[in-house]
Amino acid sequence: MGGSEQGDVGAFGPAYASAGDTGFAARYSARCHCGAVRYEVRADPVDAKICHCRDCQVLHGAPMQWAAIFHKRDVRLTAGLDCLRFYASGPGRAERTLPCKVSCGRCGTPIADEGRRMWLAFPALFDFGRPRRIPAAFRPTCHIFYGLRAMDVDDGLPKWAGHRGRSTLL
Repeated sequence: MGGSEQGDVGAFGPAYASAGDTGFAARYSARCHCGAVRYEVRADPVDAKICHCRDCQVLHGAPMQWAAIFHKRDVRLTAGLDCLRFYASGPGRAERTLPCKVSCGRCGTPIADEGRRMWLAFPALFDFGRPRRIPAAFRPTCHIFYGLRAMDVDDGLPKWAGHRGRSTLL
């Protein structure tokens, strides 16, 4: 993905906030492990979920993935456009075909899942201060694809066989 370190996000896509948007008031900031890729969001997440699908397990090397979901218009990439790497699991190719996984090409940190209309951010990348205080809006509201779980989670949250509201509640 081409683009300059601090260039306009227009290179990333018109659905996202522009780096030159003077009305953008960042609420939260996130970065990859090496700091090459950075972005901000100006709103609380629309929702937060824990996904147990096999793609998330394999691509994250973890039993589940925690994601906070934002509208793309509330996301502004501030650095590292040229470092972004994409993987579309549908066609199984390293390309930006939505939906796709977004990671840092330098350190390999998973950055987000880019959906057709939404940005599924990984809350572990956000700076929530010291000591770390995770805002209530980032707390998961349910588990999805729980039937594919690698381990049981006893947290009292609703557990869906697939997507929430479009599958069986387990």
